[in-house]
Amino acid sequence: MMSKPLIGILAHRTNKTFMNGGFLHDLVREGEKLNSQVVVFSHLDLIEKDKKIHGFTRSPSNRWKMNIYPYPDVVIDFCRYLKKPFRDMRRRKDLFTYANHKFTYKWKATRLFSKSEKVKQWIPETLLYTPQNLRDMIRKHPILYIKPGNGTGGHSVVKLSRKSGTFHIKGRKKSARLTHIVLPSEDSAVRWLNSWVSTQRIRTGNFMIQQGLNLELIPGRVLDARLIIQKNERGGWEVTGKGMRVSAKNSPTTNLVHGDGKALRFEPFMIQRFGPEKAKQISRECDQMAMKLMEVIEERYGSMVEFGLDVGVDVKGNVWLIEANPKPSHTIFLGTKEMGLYRKSIQRPIQYAAYLAKTKFENGS
Repeated sequence: MMSKPLIGILAHRTNKTFMNGGFLHDLVREGEKLNSQVVVFSHLDLIEKDKKIHGFTRSPSNRWKMNIYPYPDVVIDFCRYLKKPFRDMRRRKDLFTYANHKFTYKWKATRLFSKSEKVKQWIPETLLYTPQNLRDMIRKHPILYIKPGNGTGGHSVVKLSRKSGTFHIKGRKKSARLTHIVLPSEDSAVRWLNSWVSTQRIRTGNFMIQQGLNLELIPGRVLDARLIIQKNERGGWEVTGKGMRVSAKNSPTTNLVHGDGKALRFEPFMIQRFGPEKAKQISRECDQMAMKLMEVIEERYGSMVEFGLDVGVDVKGNVWLIEANPKPSHTIFLGTKEMGLYRKSIQRPIQYAAYLAKTKFENGS
């Protein structure tokens, strides 16, 4: 009989401050309720010669307290800070049993999905950014998104709309500031965007051009759905829940992290916008796409724990995949005030890691 599994959460810290500290605290707290010991650590916390780590848990006053622990039975990688020391540690196969394999940049993922018979029907046309590709796509689609192939949080993204000969540009800079400009010609739009991809580049990454979708489900606002799909306590994929994200005015994206958008419950909004039958069909299609996508991802990259999918539902009710994130924020359910779904989304990774630890114990490894 296995005692309490020790589950490590790999995250980034500076001194005793962890990025996404509230989320990590919630993981530790739910772990206690699920009869698992959950400790948070960073790539700085290895004591390799003793096969131990400095691990952090919650003190009674809700601060981080540090102790020394043996190597965890299973580690979930929730680290969004992908600098070299972390990457070097993550490449090693001899340290930990990870619940999730490494994923890839958005551009490579989009290329994989576009070629897959299982999911390509849901993928908007996407090309690598070049001035010529941009001109070709401008002539083909009335709306385009130009976004970094290695970005997150909506930074450096531009929405380009062609309206009766003029070009409307809405962008969010690396600094998170919004910009809105109207340009008179294709040439001026291409010049402006060439400058944007040079000044707003994230690290050394490329940009990609994606067929834009008409997601203006509320006049003047762009909406998309955030779908969270996770492994459960039996090791199977399950859609935990979905919520709608409403953009700020003039924002090219719906990311809630900047505090200028808002969240709505998925089902009531869809029923109000499309009627009960169509809403049910859209919801089913979102779930079907998510399950197929996990098949494609795991065939290529190995086992995963969870994904946040940004799903576009256009004004005609067609479903599209915008992007897939292996370390998603769970705050959509806080925004929709669905606390049961938020708790479930925190519990599931721990339940899956405990299932892996038990399997590993039973196999004697």
